[in-house]
Amino acid sequence: MKKDIIFHPVKGIQVAIVRSINALNAEEWNVIVINRNDEPVTSMFVTSKGYSNSESGVNTDQRTSTLRHFFPEIPAGGHVIVEPIMPDVFQLNNEFWISYFIGSQIFDKKFIFVPDSIIEANLITIDPLGLQGVLHD
Repeated sequence: MKKDIIFHPVKGIQVAIVRSINALNAEEWNVIVINRNDEPVTSMFVTSKGYSNSESGVNTDQRTSTLRHFFPEIPAGGHVIVEPIMPDVFQLNNEFWISYFIGSQIFDKKFIFVPDSIIEANLITIDPLGLQGVLHD
């Protein structure tokens, strides 16, 4: 049962939303998971969704589709591109729920980029990617 599983705090895993320029000189945005641990992570499962919560009481809530991704292994110091992301959803809460193993221990954490946090003023250079983006620890 879930109550019997010990979940240790997530350390060394980061989620970044990064901007790059494609061959047509247009912006592309991608969600990337970075493993900054000294050992590989295995069986990583990422669930992503976007949503808003209306405070007006009117039916103006917005939701995106829920997407699920599986990565067998991310090496120590490595990264994976999870999915492309469109700037149209930056005004939503963008949630990435990540579960993975290091050895036989399971880890689990939600990373939430709040509305309008993915803006030019918040972009930093993200190592080792060498790309501009917003980083979530």
